[in-house]
Amino acid sequence: MIDKVLIANRGEIALRILRASREMGVQTVAVHSTADADAMHVRLADESICIGPAAAKDSYLNTHALLSAAAISNADAIHPGYGFLSENADFAAMVEEHGFTFIGPTPEHIRLMGDKIAAKRAVADAGIPVVPGSDGEVTSLDDARAIAEGIGYPVLVKAAAGGGGRGMKVAQSAAEIDDSFRFARAEAEKAFGDGAVYLEKFLARPRHIEVQVLADHHGNVVHLGERDCSLQRRHQKLLEEAPSPALNGAERQRIGETVTEAMRAIGYRSVGTIEFLYEDGEFYFIEMNTRLQVEHPVTEMICGLDLVREMIRVAGGAPLGFDQDAVKFNGHAIECRINAENPDTFAPSPGRIGDYHAPGGLGVRVDSALYSGYAVPPHYDSMIAKLIVHGTNRNECLMRLRRSLAEYVIDGVETSIPLHQRLMGAADFVNGDYDIHWLEAFVRRNTGDT
Repeated sequence: MIDKVLIANRGEIALRILRASREMGVQTVAVHSTADADAMHVRLADESICIGPAAAKDSYLNTHALLSAAAISNADAIHPGYGFLSENADFAAMVEEHGFTFIGPTPEHIRLMGDKIAAKRAVADAGIPVVPGSDGEVTSLDDARAIAEGIGYPVLVKAAAGGGGRGMKVAQSAAEIDDSFRFARAEAEKAFGDGAVYLEKFLARPRHIEVQVLADHHGNVVHLGERDCSLQRRHQKLLEEAPSPALNGAERQRIGETVTEAMRAIGYRSVGTIEFLYEDGEFYFIEMNTRLQVEHPVTEMICGLDLVREMIRVAGGAPLGFDQDAVKFNGHAIECRINAENPDTFAPSPGRIGDYHAPGGLGVRVDSALYSGYAVPPHYDSMIAKLIVHGTNRNECLMRLRRSLAEYVIDGVETSIPLHQRLMGAADFVNGDYDIHWLEAFVRRNTGDT
């Protein structure tokens, strides 16, 4: 049983964890940098502790400060949220070694899935389909050339560590493989301190489909359907929806059952998301995120489940309170990530919030830690809110989202709201006819961005 949780994060996710904990009767400890002293989660938590200066490396990434804060506050457990240390296996191990409960997967699973090559092998052995490519790390140009010829161009040279689109380069033909291989290795070394790369078949027009799973310590595993996260710019998601408009019922059931059996086979626990590229009726594993996803609310909206609550229950040793047959999907949900940035150039726009009015009404949810007078700091990720809407079907959901975006007022900083409003008028998006490359082409057409 968990009685007190230290929230090792900031912003809307810290507030999200705080709310779920409070509804369970669990006390909360907020940690914050000097830049976040007036943050909403700090104001609302039962206790708060400053863990360092504004720079994330000196505060939210400072493992010693976090563990000290947990000890000082007599917390039972630490929830990492997403980002920061949420997928750091060493941190998860340190948490457990110091006698706290890590609210998330085991350090071993985090480490396994953090290595893209090892993860690919593990899920393939467990029955999950993977993108055709190299069996492991590719260390020489000669091997890269031979593998590329074997799987056929175009190919993607991809970093084994990290993510976010760094350490990735497409080779359209044999004339490009040498430069792509060198570029990907150099960028991977610079970004992650690990130059290991592997090769995969490059898919021309795939969707990005991810499946949400939830598992406990007792071997119970369920899937909570899929999310479509294909609207991305520079490999960063902007909008997510559930269910995917690209899948039919048979495909949805097939991939859900495949993922569930695979997670049971590897003994996974807590929440996790298995990400796929989907093209021409086939799924190809990309990676697994061993944490809570930014876009988890769309799953909550169609399932009626609180994923943070379930994470805390599972971490405390409780079994899942339901099986797969009890999971019912209802309607359609869409999430818009609201960033403090220019909607055309995507340049960050920190500043002090003036007027603030969040939309409301039936089927509308806003996950945000904003309030009038709050100063959005320049030190962290630019996402300041998530607008999530639910409807009985996708068309109703779109109409509700248009209305909600028009109501949303955030004064004092530039935001991505105008971009989302333009998306609502795009025929391809309205028809659900888009892939992972569509948004960048849309932005170029509307802004002249190259």
